[in-house]
Amino acid sequence: MAGKNDNKTKDSNSKGKDNNKKPTKDTSDSSSSKLKPATSINVRHILCEKHSKKEEALTKIRDGAKFDDVAREYSEDKARQGGSLGWKTRGSLLPEFEKVAYELEPSTTGSPKWGEVKTSEGYHIVMVEGRK
Repeated sequence: MAGKNDNKTKDSNSKGKDNNKKPTKDTSDSSSSKLKPATSINVRHILCEKHSKKEEALTKIRDGAKFDDVAREYSEDKARQGGSLGWKTRGSLLPEFEKVAYELEPSTTGSPKWGEVKTSEGYHIVMVEGRK
């Protein structure tokens, strides 16, 4: 008899676990339906130490300047090629930077969709050119 009870317990436990996993997956799929999950992004940023300089850069972008041109002029980091950081995998960037970057839709430097984030390095204006 003990053997039968053990089997029943295992069956009900595994069913319970399966049922708990499925709704979680369904929920995450439907909430991110407009933007598919990505494991890597092609990202550009403009890094400014001071908030006022970041605001100047944003004004230029809002006025129609290309993101990469503004990055060359304003960014204070080593990514001087128009702010390009290249393809970055999830987990390879600062957590707060990554959170903003992975939520952005891909766009072009001519008409960028950007996000802003403050990290230990300074103020970032972030745009994503591609996702995969």
